[in-house]
Amino acid sequence: MAKAEKSLERRQPNAIVRYFRETSGELKKVNWPTRREAINLTAIVLAVTFGMSIIMGFLDLIFSRLFALIFQIGS
Repeated sequence: MAKAEKSLERRQPNAIVRYFRETSGELKKVNWPTRREAINLTAIVLAVTFGMSIIMGFLDLIFSRLFALIFQIGS
């Protein structure tokens, strides 16, 4: 019986080995973007980030001046 238990233990990989095997299998299933698609998507992300930073900076400027004016009038 001990021999059967040992062979059963050898067939079942430990959690770390199983994790890496499953991860490797899942990564083979991934539909990776082409280089061109990755470049285009990166450009889109950078453009949106840049545009939003300009908008947020403009709103910050407006609100900081508005609050400065409100606190100046209130004093």
